[in-house]
Amino acid sequence: MSLKYLLDENVERSYKTQIARQRPDLVVWFVGDPYAPAKGTLDPDILIWCEEYDFVLVTNNRASMPVHLTAHLEAGRHIPGIFILNSTLSMGETIELLILLAEASFDDEYQDLIVHLQ
Repeated sequence: MSLKYLLDENVERSYKTQIARQRPDLVVWFVGDPYAPAKGTLDPDILIWCEEYDFVLVTNNRASMPVHLTAHLEAGRHIPGIFILNSTLSMGETIELLILLAEASFDDEYQDLIVHLQ
């Protein structure tokens, strides 16, 4: 099974376009897309949405996301995973990595984890 990604609203929109060119079957939504959380949705609510719809969150939020995840888990909830982008990687490198992770991951491999992409 391939991962599904929800990109937060601070991630460049061109990530979705570039991933779709290489893997049109990979599900990649942005916060603010139809059926995704609306722009301005608070991070704790985004985590709940990702849990309910089985999406891995892709974000630049290094500061507060660990705090939100801890509270989410303490509430007895789970999340398929959180991938934090690495500013030292090019967009092309990041896209290749996201595609590889989607194709090669085991079910629940990143459950309740924050993964810093490298």
